[in-house]
Amino acid sequence: MRAQADKGNFATGKVWRRILSQALPLTLAEIVQVTYTIVDRIYLGHLSEQDSMALIGIGVAFPIIALIAAFTSLFGQGGAPLFAIARGADRDDRAVRLQGCTFTLLLTSGCALTALFLLLRRPMLMLFGASEASYPYADVYMQVYLLGTPFTMIATGMNGFINAQGYPRIGMGTTILGAAINLVLDPLFLFVFGWGIRGVAVATVISQIMSCLWVMRFLTGKQAQLPLKRKDMRVEGCLLKDIVSLGIVGFIMKATNSLVQITANSMLRNYGGDLYVGAMTVVNSVREILALPVTGVTSGASPVLGYNYGAKKYERVRAGIRFTTVTAVSYTLLAWVLVLWQAPALTRLFTADAALHAITPHALRLYFFGFFFQAFQVSAQSTFQAIGDAKHAIFFSLLRKVVIVTPLTFLLPAMGLGVDGVFWAEPVSNALGGMAAFLTMMTVIYNRKLRESDRA
Repeated sequence: MRAQADKGNFATGKVWRRILSQALPLTLAEIVQVTYTIVDRIYLGHLSEQDSMALIGIGVAFPIIALIAAFTSLFGQGGAPLFAIARGADRDDRAVRLQGCTFTLLLTSGCALTALFLLLRRPMLMLFGASEASYPYADVYMQVYLLGTPFTMIATGMNGFINAQGYPRIGMGTTILGAAINLVLDPLFLFVFGWGIRGVAVATVISQIMSCLWVMRFLTGKQAQLPLKRKDMRVEGCLLKDIVSLGIVGFIMKATNSLVQITANSMLRNYGGDLYVGAMTVVNSVREILALPVTGVTSGASPVLGYNYGAKKYERVRAGIRFTTVTAVSYTLLAWVLVLWQAPALTRLFTADAALHAITPHALRLYFFGFFFQAFQVSAQSTFQAIGDAKHAIFFSLLRKVVIVTPLTFLLPAMGLGVDGVFWAEPVSNALGGMAAFLTMMTVIYNRKLRESDRA
């Protein structure tokens, strides 16, 4: 029992080792998670009889998928950090109630979103950048994909509670299981059964169901330090307020991702047509891959920072911030170099369409210009969220996505840059928004709040 308790005690040992022990399995899990969605696009992008239209269809469905992820974050990323803070403060009674409340919120919202998005899918997809040519592909995919919404929300949202109890390898298993099933079923449904884009969606839903069962099996089993029990699944007003107050950070970050993608798809369709929406689909796919290590490190740092903040180990929190920032910035510098060097190869990975090969490498180089600035944004945002500082996290997410990148996506093309302006909006917002968030975090949190609290 002592070894099990020590496993989730992040207040001992080297901070960077604690973060890496969390981050490495989480990064691998993220790689696997993204791999099976990326493989969907790779298969569809090389179906010559459908040209690039199936790939474009998935691209215009991205904003809906981002909205589902936003609601998952609202409850999952709201509940899990509070759970970690409560454990660090030896308040297990509060921790288990937070866990149960989060589960109920994820389940009910998942069912509601499934019904709502199925009902409104045509106007939503057309608003999000679909044309009459790409809509049938997007519609077929979303009809099936949306049926798995409750399962994917529970699997993703509750996985954070496994990691917060000190079992990142079990958390990694959630995505490995889903990915393995998806990787087997994709070619079966595509090439043996000939189901096309519908088969890709069916494979995804089945994998989501299995991942959900994996998470629930652990959280309700004996291995969990704080198991999920029916008596704790009540939605209490005070807990709901706390979860939403913190989870609104992740919600806004992902919902504004949806807003940015809607704006980009619409402007690309207007200025360049469906082909440029396809190019943005490839760009987003590359971004998802290259952002994985950063996401893994910050996700690994979150329970460590939250636990030590709850335990009032403020110098350990500062050490965690330093390690996370240096690691993320160093990696994103290398990722930027990779894109500049290998943009054509990255394009060929996702599509066999010669027309997309002609335009996508240029789009990649524009979009990833100064990619390392994104690391400053992510490091600051994860720190704010880990210690429960929702106000700053919300402000800087809105600043970058709503105040900077969305207006630029409209303005730069109209100022004569055309489709290039859409791709330039991201690096400009990364530089301005990222540095503003990071400098504020260093001033307000790192140099003031944590030092003053430590002296007190």
